[in-house]
Amino acid sequence: MQRRSVVAAAVAGAVPLFLPREVLGLGRRMQPVGLQLYTVRGLMEKDFEGTLAAVAKVGYREVEFAGYFGRTPAQVKAALGRAGLVAPSAHVPVSSLRDEWPATLDAAAEIGHRYLVVPSVPAGMRKVLADWQAIAERFNRAGEAAQKQGIQFAYHNHEYEFVAEGGKLPYDALLQATDVELVQFEMDLYWIRKGGQNPFTYFVRWPGRFPLVHVKDMAKDGAMVDVGAGVIDWKAIYGVRRQAGIKHWFVEHDEPADPMGSLKASYRYMSALR
Repeated sequence: MQRRSVVAAAVAGAVPLFLPREVLGLGRRMQPVGLQLYTVRGLMEKDFEGTLAAVAKVGYREVEFAGYFGRTPAQVKAALGRAGLVAPSAHVPVSSLRDEWPATLDAAAEIGHRYLVVPSVPAGMRKVLADWQAIAERFNRAGEAAQKQGIQFAYHNHEYEFVAEGGKLPYDALLQATDVELVQFEMDLYWIRKGGQNPFTYFVRWPGRFPLVHVKDMAKDGAMVDVGAGVIDWKAIYGVRRQAGIKHWFVEHDEPADPMGSLKASYRYMSALR
């Protein structure tokens, strides 16, 4: 069976996901493991450069920003350089797509981001399914402007995109209504599971549209836990990374009791993954 056929069958339940290593593409080390800095937002606010240095010391080489804590693009770029980190991506609010978008793109280019990601859409903007069509149109326009600067626009999901409206999932509506060249997706692998959906279904249906993923794990009771301590099958996801289009893996925990301890535990697991 071809890889795509195998995965599709696995999603349908025809075959288990315990597939041969050569089929899943295992045996290779995990690509550079990144960190979504939202995990350490409290530490970043108190000590921006010290936190970046601590993250790098753990072994992370890529980070994704969720705010710059009052620093200028030049200061952010310099701090990354001193820590030995790169930031291929950053989260920006959906409100920035209006008058602030040109300045946001300029700042991203100066820092060195290759992706800008809208992490959520306020509830007031997404009351009915038709609202998602308007959101898709806005994303297409933002993606077109970003592309001219050499930056890829993307959208990050939570679980509300998997609550059916008008007989359709908003996430599906976004995937269908956005231009594949202009808008890609950062799949949050915890939230899609929390929303009752299977990421493999999306990797098969929309191959190549998920260059970024958020790596966070789920306990049996649905709680968010450190990567490797939950029920998500990371080896299977890593095995279909090429079909999904995954290029960057950002570890994240939204509310860790011990942020540094959490990101260390997740790094140990992910860096050992084959």
